[in-house]
Amino acid sequence: MEVAEYVGFDAVGLAELVAKGEVTPAELEAAARAAAAAVGPRINAVVETWDTDDRPAPGSAPLAGVPFLIKDIGVAMAGRRMELGSRLAAGHVAGGDSFLMSRFRRAGLVTFGRTATPELAYSITTEPVLYGATRNPWDVTRSAGGSSGGAGAAVAAGVVPIAHGTDAAGSLRIPAACNGLFGLKPTRGRVSVGPAVDEIFNGLAVHGAVSRTVRDSAVLLDLIAGPEPGDPYTARPPARPYAQEVTRDPGPLRIGVLAQAWGGRRTTAPVAAALARTVSLLESLGHRVTAAEVDLGTGWEEFVLANARQWAANLSAQVDELAAALGRPVDASTLEPAVLASYHYGRQVTGAQFVAALGMRNRVSRALARYFEAYDLLLTPTLPELPVPLGTFAEGDGELDGLGWLDRVLGRSPFTAVFNVTGTPAMSVPVTADAASGLPVGMQFAAGYGREDRLFRLAGQLEQASPWADRRPAVWAGDLTGH
Repeated sequence: MEVAEYVGFDAVGLAELVAKGEVTPAELEAAARAAAAAVGPRINAVVETWDTDDRPAPGSAPLAGVPFLIKDIGVAMAGRRMELGSRLAAGHVAGGDSFLMSRFRRAGLVTFGRTATPELAYSITTEPVLYGATRNPWDVTRSAGGSSGGAGAAVAAGVVPIAHGTDAAGSLRIPAACNGLFGLKPTRGRVSVGPAVDEIFNGLAVHGAVSRTVRDSAVLLDLIAGPEPGDPYTARPPARPYAQEVTRDPGPLRIGVLAQAWGGRRTTAPVAAALARTVSLLESLGHRVTAAEVDLGTGWEEFVLANARQWAANLSAQVDELAAALGRPVDASTLEPAVLASYHYGRQVTGAQFVAALGMRNRVSRALARYFEAYDLLLTPTLPELPVPLGTFAEGDGELDGLGWLDRVLGRSPFTAVFNVTGTPAMSVPVTADAASGLPVGMQFAAGYGREDRLFRLAGQLEQASPWADRRPAVWAGDLTGH
């Protein structure tokens, strides 16, 4: 299969070709590798590829033969490097498959490489010292987002139709918004993060994917969802497969709109215009859309402080564990300035401060739960601004402590982290684009706990009403030249 043909299919479409015998998994893998080689020098999204030896038989699994990439953090693949985007973990090799990796294999996915992440996934832009900056396929001078920026850039450029990512403060939704993709953060407990840990960052982080079509994300979530032995909590099972929800009529929904976030940067004019167009589209589809006052349950400064303490305390423990296991120092030779500062900040967090941070989580969760008693969904921009120029987050990062760094990160992504704190599902949908620059603009929809079904129904409707599949970035593997 030629790359120009390969990029015209989503994951479900490729699997159907394999099941019919019209193409083999080996041919798909060859096309994916050619696509990665074609765009790699321009976007730097895939940090490593490897030979595969576990190609499934056609029809043996729902996504049999579909090329796939995993993020360089969060999911362990036996015998493959997992370096977390950091010099501290350079050369680290996973000893066995995590639960999620086993489910990827059972789904039939052919995992042939790993995508870039910022160091320890501790940023919303993917510019690590270890492998260099990942560039946005729509404009290579801009960020691809983070922390699943490599996944977002690779999917947007046509290397794979869908790729694994994680989300602890928007790390799936932000790259989806920056790269013109669909990205859904599942409910906490929907996908197991074991067996090495019971939860990541006290439940803030979850696994998911970014994709070019809604049905791909729905099918994959069907295949990876569900508890594993020893999981501390689980989300209630859906009434029917998510793949079926994509084509179901969502009915008239009560949707509240939050145009300006609780704190951080104000929504810029291009994004506000895109939000207005989205509201008009929703109203034309029969939904009742109204401006909403959303009680955060706490002040913004307290929200940032509690998250900084929770994040940094978890980070410091992770860094100490890695340093001890690999016999490396914790200093500027192994960690970037912002992460090193956050490490030192985390070591100063007291037990009482950490427990108080968990109390903030409870207040925010209760406040948002009350909102979802009155509304079906909440609509916000995914980000308040267009994708930022590369280097934006590095400006003066050596002068920040751990609180200052997270204040910067959350200040530039003030809409997303709330739903990691509450554990509720949220998605970024590429409903529209900026009229002047052509850059994608993501719209975030959030739902109550366990209501991914409602999100998939609306996403499917929006995909039909305002299709985005034909939008192509400047760097597109189907061109082979990368132009």
